[in-house]
Amino acid sequence: MEEIILEVQNLSKHFGGLVALNKVSFSVKKGEIFGIIGPNGSGKTTLINCISGFVRPDEGHVYFKGKEITGLPPHKIANYGLVRTFQIVRPYYSLPAYKNLIVPLFSPRVRKMGGWRGGGKYGDRDAVAVDILEELGFERDSRVPYKLASSLPAGYQKRLELARCLALRPELIMCDEIFAGLSMSEVATLVPLIEKLKMEGLTLIMIEHRLRELFRLADRVMVLHFGEKIMEGEPYEVIEDEKVKKAYIGEEVF
Repeated sequence: MEEIILEVQNLSKHFGGLVALNKVSFSVKKGEIFGIIGPNGSGKTTLINCISGFVRPDEGHVYFKGKEITGLPPHKIANYGLVRTFQIVRPYYSLPAYKNLIVPLFSPRVRKMGGWRGGGKYGDRDAVAVDILEELGFERDSRVPYKLASSLPAGYQKRLELARCLALRPELIMCDEIFAGLSMSEVATLVPLIEKLKMEGLTLIMIEHRLRELFRLADRVMVLHFGEKIMEGEPYEVIEDEKVKKAYIGEEVF
């Protein structure tokens, strides 16, 4: 049987009279890429916020590797190996790019796991940081890893967001519109990097509006509409579903 790494049961969240999530349930298998799509305001980011501990759900349960994590603070959830990127990047703007990785490299999770890829007890964290950035397209022999995060183009800031997650040695990364704001060429270079992460055994949840790229990557896709799940299946099943087509009337997604 395929191992379930994340299970969400009947998750609900209200903001005043607004129903952001209404009894949403799904599970994610270890090693897969699970896509989440839906019109703006359908509850996608609220769902990720509830799973990652930034928002407490009103109802329902979240289980990661069989352990309930519902309502735990974000740092504890991250310490279990479940991390997320943000739609609006949140680097330490006043630090060089590689120094943005030092905080996660000092985390309890990394210390507990004995550091990063050998290199002494914990390894030379600066060198490890540059290694991780290099894997995500930062040229080691250029000045880019050493530039202030505030000076990086959008494409590099998105990669930095992902690199900070990888520095925690996670088992599951939730990516909130990692392609948003990027040029076609930037997206084209990021897609194979995500494919490589999956090949290395990482599990990913991806919220996306750029469906062509998402459907190339995802094993399964869930569709949200007004806070409710209206469809879940393989990409080709989702794109042909009549409920999904109706939910996207006026949306330029297909």
